[in-house]
Amino acid sequence: MTLNDSKSIKKRYLIISLGRVFVIWLILIAAEIIHGILRAVTLAPLVGEFRSNQIGVFTGSVIILVIAYLTIRWIGAKQPRELLLVGLVWWLLTVAFEVMFGRIVMGMSWERIASDYNIFEGGLMPLGLLVLFLSPMIALKLRSSRFWFD
Repeated sequence: MTLNDSKSIKKRYLIISLGRVFVIWLILIAAEIIHGILRAVTLAPLVGEFRSNQIGVFTGSVIILVIAYLTIRWIGAKQPRELLLVGLVWWLLTVAFEVMFGRIVMGMSWERIASDYNIFEGGLMPLGLLVLFLSPMIALKLRSSRFWFD
């Protein structure tokens, strides 16, 4: 195997891995959209939109962790650096999606979008994004642990 063959294999592996990261992100976003719709229809009328959003951060975090747990081996990332990179890609795509969806589809003001990110005003989105960022590492740790089977 030549040096060029080795570089070609690494490049192909990177493209496949990034494709898998993106596919799982699409699944995450689809799950979160469904979660958001169900929350808005069932929970928001009972507790209000703001409190419903706060609760949604926690239930959404569980959804994220379950999806990451079920798919992390397929992605192929194993090293902490790779896992954090997966989390960072998901984080960046999600923030971009949230802002664009909020502005374009929902017609939200910048202030309304920012309120979800302001911890001092009860916005818990940064916590959800932290879970999203760390979810690949948490998922692999849980997958690697015998804790669940002891």
